[in-house]
Amino acid sequence: MISINPKELSPAKLQGYLQSAIAPRPIAFASTLDVNGNPNLSPFSFFNIFSSNPPILVFSPARRVRNNTIKHTLINCEATQEVVINVVNFDIVQQMSLSSTEYADGISEFEKSGLTPIKSHIVKPFRVAESPVQLECKVNEIIALGTEGGAGNMIICEIVKIHIDENILDIDGTINPNKIDLVSRLGGNWYSRAKEGLFEVEKPLVTLGIGVDKIPNFIKESPVFDGNDLGKLGNIESLPTNQEVTIFVKENFEVKGVLSSDDEIKKHLLAKEYIDKNEVLTAWKVLLAKQ
Repeated sequence: MISINPKELSPAKLQGYLQSAIAPRPIAFASTLDVNGNPNLSPFSFFNIFSSNPPILVFSPARRVRNNTIKHTLINCEATQEVVINVVNFDIVQQMSLSSTEYADGISEFEKSGLTPIKSHIVKPFRVAESPVQLECKVNEIIALGTEGGAGNMIICEIVKIHIDENILDIDGTINPNKIDLVSRLGGNWYSRAKEGLFEVEKPLVTLGIGVDKIPNFIKESPVFDGNDLGKLGNIESLPTNQEVTIFVKENFEVKGVLSSDDEIKKHLLAKEYIDKNEVLTAWKVLLAKQ
Protein backbone atom coordinates (compact mmCIF):
# COMPACT_ATOMS: atom_id res chain seq x y z
CA MET A 1 0.00 0.00 0.00
CA ILE A 2 1.29 3.46 -0.90
CA SER A 3 1.00 6.31 1.59
CA ILE A 4 0.65 9.85 0.28
CA ASN A 5 0.98 13.29 1.79
CA PRO A 6 -1.66 15.39 -0.08
CA LYS A 7 0.61 18.43 0.07
CA GLU A 8 3.24 16.62 -1.96
CA LEU A 9 0.93 16.01 -4.95
CA SER A 10 -0.06 18.39 -7.70
CA PRO A 11 -3.70 19.56 -7.39
CA ALA A 12 -4.64 17.66 -10.56
CA LYS A 13 -3.10 14.40 -9.32
CA LEU A 14 -4.69 14.76 -5.90
CA GLN A 15 -8.07 15.53 -7.43
CA GLY A 16 -7.82 12.44 -9.60
CA TYR A 17 -7.16 10.20 -6.60
CA LEU A 18 -9.96 11.72 -4.55
CA GLN A 19 -12.58 11.64 -7.29
CA SER A 20 -11.78 8.02 -8.07
CA ALA A 21 -11.68 6.89 -4.45
CA ILE A 22 -14.67 8.76 -3.05
CA ALA A 23 -17.32 7.54 -5.44
CA PRO A 24 -19.86 7.10 -6.85
CA ARG A 25 -21.16 10.61 -6.24
CA PRO A 26 -24.62 11.97 -7.16
CA ILE A 27 -24.75 14.74 -9.72
CA ALA A 28 -26.20 18.20 -9.09
CA PHE A 29 -27.31 19.59 -12.43
CA ALA A 30 -27.40 23.25 -11.37
CA SER A 31 -29.47 25.84 -13.21
CA THR A 32 -28.84 29.51 -12.41
CA LEU A 33 -29.37 32.97 -13.84
CA ASP A 34 -26.84 35.78 -13.99
CA VAL A 35 -27.71 39.33 -12.92
CA ASN A 36 -28.92 40.08 -16.47
CA GLY A 37 -31.24 37.06 -16.54
CA ASN A 38 -29.08 34.87 -18.79
CA PRO A 39 -29.41 31.16 -17.98
CA ASN A 40 -26.52 28.88 -17.05
CA LEU A 41 -26.59 25.11 -16.67
CA SER A 42 -23.73 23.01 -15.30
CA PRO A 43 -23.21 19.66 -13.51
CA PHE A 44 -21.35 19.17 -10.21
CA SER A 45 -20.54 15.91 -8.47
CA PHE A 46 -19.39 17.41 -5.17
CA PHE A 47 -22.99 17.20 -3.98
CA ASN A 48 -25.33 15.60 -1.47
CA ILE A 49 -28.35 16.07 0.80
CA PHE A 50 -27.51 16.96 4.40
CA SER A 51 -30.83 17.58 6.15
CA SER A 52 -34.52 16.86 5.65
CA ASN A 53 -35.99 19.22 8.26
CA PRO A 54 -35.23 21.80 7.02
CA PRO A 55 -34.45 20.25 3.61
CA ILE A 56 -30.84 21.24 2.97
CA LEU A 57 -28.52 20.22 0.15
CA VAL A 58 -24.92 21.25 -0.45
CA PHE A 59 -22.96 21.32 -3.69
CA SER A 60 -19.55 22.74 -4.46
CA PRO A 61 -18.40 24.45 -7.67
CA ALA A 62 -14.64 24.09 -7.16
CA ARG A 63 -12.10 26.54 -8.53
CA ARG A 64 -10.65 25.21 -11.78
CA VAL A 65 -7.43 23.29 -11.16
CA ARG A 66 -5.74 24.31 -14.41
CA ASN A 67 -6.10 28.10 -14.10
CA ASN A 68 -7.68 28.83 -10.69
CA THR A 69 -10.74 30.56 -12.15
CA ILE A 70 -14.25 30.31 -10.72
CA LYS A 71 -17.35 29.05 -12.47
CA HIS A 72 -20.43 30.93 -13.64
CA THR A 73 -22.63 28.89 -11.29
CA LEU A 74 -20.76 30.20 -8.25
CA ILE A 75 -20.88 33.79 -9.52
CA ASN A 76 -24.61 33.51 -10.20
CA CYS A 77 -25.40 31.93 -6.82
CA GLU A 78 -23.49 34.70 -5.07
CA ALA A 79 -25.36 37.36 -7.04
CA THR A 80 -28.92 35.99 -7.01
CA GLN A 81 -29.03 33.56 -4.06
CA GLU A 82 -31.13 31.13 -6.12
CA VAL A 83 -30.51 27.83 -7.91
CA VAL A 84 -32.41 24.82 -9.22
CA ILE A 85 -30.81 21.42 -8.72
CA ASN A 86 -31.97 18.88 -11.29
CA VAL A 87 -31.13 15.21 -10.77
CA VAL A 88 -29.49 13.32 -13.64
CA ASN A 89 -30.76 10.00 -14.92
CA PHE A 90 -29.45 7.85 -17.75
CA ASP A 91 -31.78 9.40 -20.33
CA ILE A 92 -30.01 12.78 -20.15
CA VAL A 93 -26.45 11.81 -19.20
CA GLN A 94 -24.91 12.65 -22.59
CA GLN A 95 -26.68 16.01 -22.76
CA MET A 96 -25.65 16.74 -19.18
CA SER A 97 -22.04 15.99 -20.10
CA LEU A 98 -22.25 18.23 -23.18
CA SER A 99 -23.48 21.09 -20.99
CA SER A 100 -20.20 20.98 -19.05
CA THR A 101 -18.38 22.29 -22.13
CA GLU A 102 -16.92 25.69 -21.30
CA TYR A 103 -18.82 27.82 -23.75
CA ALA A 104 -18.28 31.58 -23.80
CA ASP A 105 -20.35 34.02 -21.76
CA GLY A 106 -23.82 34.55 -23.18
CA ILE A 107 -24.11 31.10 -24.76
CA SER A 108 -26.94 29.06 -23.25
CA GLU A 109 -26.08 25.52 -22.16
CA PHE A 110 -29.79 24.74 -22.47
CA GLU A 111 -29.58 25.41 -26.21
CA LYS A 112 -26.24 23.66 -26.64
CA SER A 113 -27.35 20.53 -24.77
CA GLY A 114 -30.80 20.45 -26.35
CA LEU A 115 -32.48 20.34 -22.93
CA THR A 116 -35.73 22.18 -22.25
CA PRO A 117 -35.92 25.10 -19.80
CA ILE A 118 -39.22 25.43 -17.92
CA LYS A 119 -40.24 28.10 -15.43
CA SER A 120 -39.88 27.43 -11.73
CA HIS A 121 -42.65 28.22 -9.25
CA ILE A 122 -40.72 30.12 -6.58
CA VAL A 123 -37.18 30.88 -7.78
CA LYS A 124 -36.20 32.52 -11.07
CA PRO A 125 -33.73 29.97 -12.56
CA PHE A 126 -35.27 27.51 -14.99
CA ARG A 127 -35.80 23.84 -14.33
CA VAL A 128 -34.67 21.09 -16.74
CA ALA A 129 -37.88 19.58 -18.08
CA GLU A 130 -36.23 16.24 -18.87
CA SER A 131 -34.93 15.74 -15.31
CA PRO A 132 -37.15 13.37 -13.27
CA VAL A 133 -36.73 15.41 -10.05
CA GLN A 134 -36.18 19.17 -9.90
CA LEU A 135 -35.41 21.02 -6.66
CA GLU A 136 -35.97 24.77 -6.44
CA CYS A 137 -33.56 26.20 -3.88
CA LYS A 138 -32.68 29.37 -2.01
CA VAL A 139 -29.00 29.82 -1.16
CA ASN A 140 -28.47 30.09 2.62
CA GLU A 141 -24.70 30.40 2.70
CA ILE A 142 -21.58 30.04 0.57
CA ILE A 143 -18.36 28.92 2.25
CA ALA A 144 -15.10 29.31 0.33
CA LEU A 145 -12.74 26.45 1.27
CA GLY A 146 -9.59 27.97 -0.22
CA THR A 147 -8.15 30.33 -2.79
CA GLU A 148 -6.06 27.97 -4.95
CA GLY A 149 -7.03 25.84 -7.94
CA GLY A 150 -9.15 22.88 -6.84
CA ALA A 151 -10.55 24.64 -3.76
CA GLY A 152 -14.25 24.09 -3.26
CA ASN A 153 -17.01 26.58 -2.56
CA MET A 154 -19.74 24.98 -0.47
CA ILE A 155 -23.13 26.33 -1.52
CA ILE A 156 -25.62 25.51 1.22
CA CYS A 157 -29.17 25.57 -0.13
CA GLU A 158 -32.65 25.15 1.28
CA ILE A 159 -35.12 23.32 -0.94
CA VAL A 160 -38.28 25.42 -1.27
CA LYS A 161 -40.13 23.41 -3.94
CA ILE A 162 -39.83 19.82 -5.22
CA HIS A 163 -41.04 18.61 -8.63
CA ILE A 164 -41.26 14.85 -9.28
CA ASP A 165 -42.17 13.10 -12.52
CA GLU A 166 -45.10 10.80 -11.74
CA ASN A 167 -43.68 8.18 -14.11
CA ILE A 168 -40.90 7.33 -11.63
CA LEU A 169 -43.32 6.63 -8.76
CA ASP A 170 -44.62 3.31 -7.53
CA ILE A 171 -48.29 2.79 -6.75
CA ASP A 172 -47.64 3.81 -3.13
CA GLY A 173 -46.18 7.15 -4.21
CA THR A 174 -42.53 6.32 -3.48
CA ILE A 175 -39.73 6.77 -6.00
CA ASN A 176 -38.82 3.51 -7.74
CA PRO A 177 -35.00 3.27 -8.10
CA ASN A 178 -35.28 1.41 -11.40
CA LYS A 179 -37.72 3.90 -12.90
CA ILE A 180 -35.71 6.97 -11.89
CA ASP A 181 -32.56 5.29 -13.30
CA LEU A 182 -30.07 7.69 -11.67
CA VAL A 183 -26.43 7.97 -12.72
CA SER A 184 -23.48 8.95 -10.55
CA ARG A 185 -19.93 10.17 -11.05
CA LEU A 186 -16.60 8.46 -10.47
CA GLY A 187 -13.09 9.49 -11.56
CA GLY A 188 -11.94 10.18 -15.11
CA ASN A 189 -14.63 9.44 -17.69
CA TRP A 190 -16.36 6.90 -15.48
CA TYR A 191 -20.00 6.99 -14.40
CA SER A 192 -22.22 4.46 -12.69
CA ARG A 193 -25.79 3.62 -13.58
CA ALA A 194 -27.74 2.65 -10.49
CA LYS A 195 -29.50 -0.33 -12.05
CA GLU A 196 -26.71 -1.62 -14.32
CA GLY A 197 -23.18 -0.58 -13.34
CA LEU A 198 -20.24 1.30 -14.83
CA PHE A 199 -19.99 3.08 -18.20
CA GLU A 200 -17.86 5.86 -19.71
CA VAL A 201 -18.82 9.30 -21.00
CA GLU A 202 -16.16 11.27 -22.83
CA LYS A 203 -15.59 14.57 -21.03
CA PRO A 204 -15.95 17.64 -23.31
CA LEU A 205 -13.16 19.62 -21.68
CA VAL A 206 -10.69 19.88 -24.54
CA THR A 207 -13.08 20.07 -27.48
CA LEU A 208 -15.78 22.69 -27.98
CA GLY A 209 -18.79 20.73 -29.17
CA ILE A 210 -21.05 22.30 -31.79
CA GLY A 211 -24.05 21.75 -29.51
CA VAL A 212 -27.46 20.22 -30.09
CA ASP A 213 -28.72 23.60 -31.30
CA LYS A 214 -26.50 23.27 -34.38
CA ILE A 215 -27.86 19.86 -35.36
CA PRO A 216 -30.22 20.07 -38.38
CA ASN A 217 -33.92 19.67 -37.58
CA PHE A 218 -34.28 16.58 -39.77
CA ILE A 219 -31.98 14.82 -37.32
CA LYS A 220 -33.40 16.31 -34.13
CA GLU A 221 -36.94 15.49 -35.18
CA SER A 222 -36.13 11.91 -36.23
CA PRO A 223 -37.87 9.20 -34.14
CA VAL A 224 -34.65 7.18 -34.26
CA PHE A 225 -32.53 9.41 -32.02
CA ASP A 226 -32.98 10.06 -28.31
CA GLY A 227 -31.45 12.77 -26.14
CA ASN A 228 -28.26 10.82 -25.51
CA ASP A 229 -27.76 10.34 -29.25
CA LEU A 230 -28.18 14.07 -29.83
CA GLY A 231 -25.79 14.77 -26.97
CA LYS A 232 -23.11 12.67 -28.66
CA LEU A 233 -23.76 14.26 -32.06
CA GLY A 234 -23.55 17.72 -30.48
CA ASN A 235 -20.25 16.96 -28.78
CA ILE A 236 -18.32 16.84 -32.05
CA GLU A 237 -16.05 19.83 -32.63
CA SER A 238 -16.69 20.21 -36.36
CA LEU A 239 -18.74 18.45 -39.02
CA PRO A 240 -17.08 16.36 -41.74
CA THR A 241 -16.49 18.22 -45.00
CA ASN A 242 -18.41 17.45 -48.18
CA GLN A 243 -15.24 15.88 -49.59
CA GLU A 244 -14.87 13.62 -46.54
CA VAL A 245 -18.50 12.53 -46.83
CA THR A 246 -18.14 11.82 -50.55
CA ILE A 247 -15.01 9.71 -50.02
CA PHE A 248 -16.71 7.82 -47.19
CA VAL A 249 -19.73 6.96 -49.36
CA LYS A 250 -17.54 5.79 -52.24
CA GLU A 251 -15.62 3.47 -49.93
CA ASN A 252 -18.61 2.13 -48.00
CA PHE A 253 -20.95 -0.22 -49.85
CA GLU A 254 -23.40 -0.44 -46.95
CA VAL A 255 -24.00 3.29 -47.05
CA LYS A 256 -24.43 3.19 -50.84
CA GLY A 257 -27.08 0.52 -50.43
CA VAL A 258 -28.98 2.50 -47.81
CA LEU A 259 -28.84 5.67 -49.90
CA SER A 260 -30.09 3.85 -53.00
CA SER A 261 -33.18 2.73 -51.10
CA ASP A 262 -34.15 6.39 -50.54
CA ASP A 263 -35.31 5.47 -47.02
CA GLU A 264 -34.43 8.20 -44.52
CA ILE A 265 -35.22 6.03 -41.50
CA LYS A 266 -32.83 3.32 -42.69
CA LYS A 267 -30.11 5.94 -42.98
CA HIS A 268 -30.82 7.15 -39.46
CA LEU A 269 -30.81 3.61 -38.09
CA LEU A 270 -27.41 3.02 -39.68
CA ALA A 271 -26.11 6.26 -38.17
CA LYS A 272 -27.42 5.18 -34.77
CA GLU A 273 -25.44 1.95 -35.02
CA TYR A 274 -22.29 4.05 -35.33
CA ILE A 275 -23.38 6.34 -32.48
CA ASP A 276 -23.89 3.31 -30.23
CA LYS A 277 -20.31 2.26 -31.03
CA ASN A 278 -19.13 5.82 -30.23
CA GLU A 279 -18.09 6.32 -33.85
CA VAL A 280 -19.78 9.70 -33.96
CA LEU A 281 -17.83 11.19 -36.87
CA THR A 282 -18.83 8.22 -39.01
CA ALA A 283 -22.44 8.65 -37.91
CA TRP A 284 -22.31 12.25 -39.10
CA LYS A 285 -20.93 11.13 -42.48
CA VAL A 286 -23.89 8.77 -42.86
CA LEU A 287 -26.38 11.49 -41.90
CA LEU A 288 -24.89 14.05 -44.28
CA ALA A 289 -24.52 11.64 -47.20
CA LYS A 290 -26.67 12.25 -50.23
CA GLN A 291 -27.84 9.82 -52.88
